[in-house]
Amino acid sequence: MTAVFSHGRLRLYLLKLLAEGPKHGYELIRLLENRFLGLYAPSAGTIYPRLQRLEAEGLVSHAAAGGRKVYEITEAGRAELTQRAGELAELEREIHASVADLSSLATEIEQQVSGSVRDIRRELKEAARESRSASRGARSGWHQPPYTEVERLLRQIGAEARRIVYRSDTGEGPARAATAALTRALEELRRL
Repeated sequence: MTAVFSHGRLRLYLLKLLAEGPKHGYELIRLLENRFLGLYAPSAGTIYPRLQRLEAEGLVSHAAAGGRKVYEITEAGRAELTQRAGELAELEREIHASVADLSSLATEIEQQVSGSVRDIRRELKEAARESRSASRGARSGWHQPPYTEVERLLRQIGAEARRIVYRSDTGEGPARAATAALTRALEELRRL
């Protein structure tokens, strides 16, 4: 995936969003996050300095509303959008392609992690059953099922894997590393 917002293009896209109506900074962040299906969200430290620069250039203005600065595009901002309509159309195409790439990658990683977690869960349950059977014969009077700790760990592994996959700032590297770690764990369990 290429960097969609390189070379001042986030600035252009912010103007486009403000042309749709006045918005505060966090609303712009949410709109961008929604546009990228939750897989990308700029930080406040990315958005607010750009809004301040746009305001200094006379392309947007702000008014206080409910304790927040609400930004609105100016006529000069609309003129820049008109001037850069071709670049904006190209940016929209690139955003669409990036969203498709991100969505595809997220689906692929989710399937890999989900499959690994499912395999680990099945194998842990089998191991717990075998352990329980062996324990019944060897330890009469032991009432706590030996699989309780295994199931707790399994839930933690699943939760951590989902956290890595669904975090908005997780790139391809950490997600692939999580998949590799789960695969190694599965292989180690199979050796038991």
